[in-house]
Amino acid sequence: MKIIMISLDSLRADRLGSYGYAKPTSPYIDKIASEGALFESAYSQDIPTEVVHTSIFTGKIGLRTGIVSHGSTLTHLPRTTEWLPNMLRQSGFTTGAVDNLYQLKEWFARGFRYYINSVGDNRWIDGKTVNELAKPWLRDHKDEDFFLFLHYWDPHTPYLPPDEYKQFYEGSGNPYDPNNKSMDDAYNHLAYPFFKHHHFDLIGPVTDAEYVNALYDAEVRYLDDRLKEIDNYLEELGIKEDTLLVLFGDHGESLTEHDIYWDHCGLYEQTVRVPLILRWPDQIPAGKRVNGFVQQVDLMPTILEAIEASDGKKIAVPEGIDGKSLWPTIHGQENGTQSRVYLSECAWQAARGLRTDRYKFIRNYDSGPFTRSPRELYDLKADPEETNNLADTSPELAHQFENELNAWVDSILQGKEDPMMHQLKMEGLPFRKRIEKILNGVGLTWDEWKENPSRERLESLLLQT
Repeated sequence: MKIIMISLDSLRADRLGSYGYAKPTSPYIDKIASEGALFESAYSQDIPTEVVHTSIFTGKIGLRTGIVSHGSTLTHLPRTTEWLPNMLRQSGFTTGAVDNLYQLKEWFARGFRYYINSVGDNRWIDGKTVNELAKPWLRDHKDEDFFLFLHYWDPHTPYLPPDEYKQFYEGSGNPYDPNNKSMDDAYNHLAYPFFKHHHFDLIGPVTDAEYVNALYDAEVRYLDDRLKEIDNYLEELGIKEDTLLVLFGDHGESLTEHDIYWDHCGLYEQTVRVPLILRWPDQIPAGKRVNGFVQQVDLMPTILEAIEASDGKKIAVPEGIDGKSLWPTIHGQENGTQSRVYLSECAWQAARGLRTDRYKFIRNYDSGPFTRSPRELYDLKADPEETNNLADTSPELAHQFENELNAWVDSILQGKEDPMMHQLKMEGLPFRKRIEKILNGVGLTWDEWKENPSRERLESLLLQT
């Protein structure tokens, strides 16, 4: 059996045609979806990248592994923790990865017989590079049972698609029009010092926010062509029909919503609802759509069950995992794996949330560079964009959800220290430190910057230093 698991970093579900988007960003991903199963309500239970990939490879939520923060120096995953690539390698699979998560934490290289680090000179990684590294590996191991993990960073910031993909801009025709002020909120945001260097300086002096959104769409289309290229290569090698292909977004992306400017924080739908598509010819019915809740931690038991069904190899599912096999939902025996989804983040912000079929409740512990109410409650049927916070007008319902969220946390921790609270106590928010380092370089403290976060102010200080 051959398994290819593909992480599509920062890809939000509603920017794909198969998830209802009108613009032609994803013709090939849509084709793959038509050949397999698409999960309409797949959620990233832990964000962002470091946390969610740990959850995927352990089948456990971050609260259970203790890995709840991205970019923290405090986190460690014990080597005794069951890890999907390790399990597959020990069962006879040739395991490989084209990925650079090792740059974040060492445990992401565990279990891979061949770990091809895709890191380059730049912070971003082009999907073309991933394919150039993956294709020789596929050619060399096409006759083996293998597990290959590919991590595409398109469309993660910075949005730098090739010019021929910049077809989605529908603005005035001049994204640098000085009379357009739609970028002002982004340029004067508390988080600007970080994004100045990692995004805005790279895309140029844009004044139209819709142009930046169009660059995101262009990145998605570029990614779509890279996936087409790798899928065509599977067909050329004669292994497409034998391969279980798993496509998933690790998290989405906010495109100005909720005061978040081209980043993936906040437990809102734009960031936590992700694409999830599985294709396995003759094993998964073509065109299957599942609308019930599923989570990314469901992928581990799903893959293990597929191996047993295909090869007769029974790999024991680790005890105490949070994921549930997707096969009952694929075969129509169930509608999803969860009745509700619990959510968590700790990078720019620290928060936990609860998503039911109608409501979203969010408890903010530290809002970082954002202005947030301590509690947020949204009726997603009446307010799908999550713009009307009902926490004050429906306090009993908010209190009910907060009690449920707290009870769930307590049931997992069983008296152990909360790793999120430990992070906040010992180091604070990991990403706030990134901003403070930049501010310290120009002689500003965080509190001084909060009083007047201004692009012009920062630029002036940088010129002086």
